[in-house]
Amino acid sequence: VQLQASGGGLVQAGGSLRLSCAASGGSFRQYTLAWFRQAPGKEREFVAAIRYNSHTYYSDSVRGRFTISRDNAIDTVYLQMNSLKPEDTAVYYCAADAQTILSSIAMTRGYKSWGQGTLVTVSS
Repeated sequence: VQLQASGGGLVQAGGSLRLSCAASGGSFRQYTLAWFRQAPGKEREFVAAIRYNSHTYYSDSVRGRFTISRDNAIDTVYLQMNSLKPEDTAVYYCAADAQTILSSIAMTRGYKSWGQGTLVTVSS
């Protein structure tokens, strides 16, 4: 599956952004979809995931502020980001896999397909 992320930009602290990731070339309904992020000089880290059954998972750092959702009709996954903080600044990547097991859902190795990334910058 090919993934195309969009929606990043510059926002002030406390603001909101919605990221989108459009998929093509796969059986979207079957996929576990996720968002990861990578700040300068840091490793890529898990943000949120949503399984085929719409069960969702979040990192502690974003739970309660971010919401992941999927629209199977248009093969798109979203990340609604509210109450943004400067520490949320990073390149955000969407990821997908049809065979992600629960124990790997927050790990980069759990996903075979990755989007190109979209930059989110939160100013203080």
